[in-house]
Amino acid sequence: MGETENPRTDILNEVLHLGRGFSDADRPWVLDSLSLLVPHLSRWDPADVTVDVSVKDRDSKEQQVTLRADLPGYPELVAKASDSNLESALAEAKRELVRQIEDEKKKREPKSNRQLRKKTT
Repeated sequence: MGETENPRTDILNEVLHLGRGFSDADRPWVLDSLSLLVPHLSRWDPADVTVDVSVKDRDSKEQQVTLRADLPGYPELVAKASDSNLESALAEAKRELVRQIEDEKKKREPKSNRQLRKKTT
């Protein structure tokens, strides 16, 4: 593995598209900030996954981060967060996207498995 490779962000690096408000210079810290998405995305082939991140009104009190995820078999997931601190807004949007992925995953879980887990023996 080369010095610039990071197993935590390699998958994310393949699927992440920087949108409005972000430049290539932001990519390393954005990848690091979103690295906790990796376990939630790793179940899919990176060729089938797209994650877009953009920020509206960057560096203003009203800036808003939007994370969009296109995942096979799921509807488009959109998470938004506003904060005057860009890193905080990005972190909040990431948490919201993870919640949405987990909610969609639960909807697709076989009903019998959910019932078995709920039973206490």
